[in-house]
Amino acid sequence: MTDFTPWSALAGGAMIGLAAGLFAVANGRIAGISGLIGSLLQRGEEGRGEKASFLLGIIAAPLLWRFFSTLPPVHITASPLSLIAAGLLVGIGTRYAAGCTSGHGVCGLSRLSPRSAVATLCFMAAGFATVYFLRHVVAGT
Repeated sequence: MTDFTPWSALAGGAMIGLAAGLFAVANGRIAGISGLIGSLLQRGEEGRGEKASFLLGIIAAPLLWRFFSTLPPVHITASPLSLIAAGLLVGIGTRYAAGCTSGHGVCGLSRLSPRSAVATLCFMAAGFATVYFLRHVVAGT
């Protein structure tokens, strides 16, 4: 918690909320990232330009941030195989839960959706359990 910056965290959260709200107003649907990516991969989907622009904005934001501040260093200690396995498991989980952290955790909870509350509790609990298991049972630390 030594690197916690509450004002930038508050600003970032407000910007995520504003972007999700504007996307809902402009498109009539929530900004679930896994759903947006999935619909971009399907032929004949409407609103492809808006969806692609939203996703490109997510990618471009940290690149633009580099002009105003230095980005924190990224240290990945996991093996490429475990990263691939984790990505596949997250993808499978988003299909079973019919959404991801942005769809359920940001947009769904803000709409007071009971289904999103259950989904968010489930994937957060699974994440906590996975980290505990890998760090304290498998690695023995």
